[in-house]
Amino acid sequence: MPDWDVVGADGAWLHRGDGTRILDGSSGLLCTNVGQSSPKVWSRIEEQFARYTYGGAAVVRPHIQLELTERLCNAVGRPHDSVALVTCGTLGVEVAIGLARNITRVRDKKQRGDILTSGLSYHGMSALTLALGGNHARRPRPDDAMGLTPAFPAPYPPAHPHDGGQACTSGCAEEVAKAIDARGAQNVAAVLLEPVNGTTGGAFVPPDGYLRRVGEICRERDVLVIHDEVLTGLWRTGTALASRHWEGCEPDIVILSKGLGAGYTPVAAVLVSPELAPLLHHKDADPLPAMGTMAAHPLMAAACLGVLDELEALDHQALRARGERLGEALRSLTGLPGVRKVRGFGHLYGVEVAPGLLWPLLKEAEQRGVFFYPFTGAGQPRSEGLVVAPPLISTDTDIAFLTGVLCDAVTALT
Repeated sequence: MPDWDVVGADGAWLHRGDGTRILDGSSGLLCTNVGQSSPKVWSRIEEQFARYTYGGAAVVRPHIQLELTERLCNAVGRPHDSVALVTCGTLGVEVAIGLARNITRVRDKKQRGDILTSGLSYHGMSALTLALGGNHARRPRPDDAMGLTPAFPAPYPPAHPHDGGQACTSGCAEEVAKAIDARGAQNVAAVLLEPVNGTTGGAFVPPDGYLRRVGEICRERDVLVIHDEVLTGLWRTGTALASRHWEGCEPDIVILSKGLGAGYTPVAAVLVSPELAPLLHHKDADPLPAMGTMAAHPLMAAACLGVLDELEALDHQALRARGERLGEALRSLTGLPGVRKVRGFGHLYGVEVAPGLLWPLLKEAEQRGVFFYPFTGAGQPRSEGLVVAPPLISTDTDIAFLTGVLCDAVTALT
């Protein structure tokens, strides 16, 4: 935890109590994608506040929520999806799981609703999602995990080593097939995965063709594919959805959260493809998962519309170019002692450092004016490093300052 107080914020910068400011190099907890104190977001909230401040779907016809869901689906290129709005990413994952189970039991007469995940995954902070995921630091004790555990290795060498140190390929997707077949396809509702690894391993990117092959394997077995884009969705990696970096890997269900609320409001959206959504209203379907009292709150929806105003106003070509320049500058650090690897793309990178360097490096960077978020996750011994994920509204000057500070901090320590 930083030992300094924040008394204000503006865009990508945090203002400290001592009068200095610090660049938010990891978008808070990977969420403040459009920076802080956005006039567009405030305008939306203020306008809605004057109209009405509460009205769930069971109370009023939620016009602003419907406006949000339509706008969101169009923004991410899934215009015909159905959407469930909930209050956080963890609940979004749980609702997605409930919907997947419902769909496959109606469509395919599944006997059980097993959800399979990878050994380098993180899907939330509830008892269920922690037990399903593979984050080593946050997994519950074995006797508290409800018998759940990740089912297949993630396609990254630290989590899925190969003889001779070879890199993972699209063929690593066959591990997903083995996991489904071992459980019995009649028992598996869905495979849940992060298209690009988040903070557990530090922005690992899957091999070309991997996500596509996972989709093929699942379709062959009547198993749904759920993409957890809580962290990566809404242009964090340079595209509206991280899966769009590759062709042929459109999921059945998508979960969005951090980039949608952007730190202004807790929120998540679960998008279900139009081919599957009608099954949720089938006479044999179980009751839909409860969304919660505060789900689809009108002020929450207003804030999200303001965030979309900001995101859609971005020059996306310039955004991608700035992300590439960020990556080039970070990869140049691998020539410095102590920096092992740099991976990622867009405005999401993991900088892996030598053991023992992480926490001193974070402190050195903070003293020079940049905050970063740490990761400790993959392999044995566990890799460690920092997540570089500045707000999408960062300028070229901000990016140059960030990379210069990081270079100076590494040099000072090594």
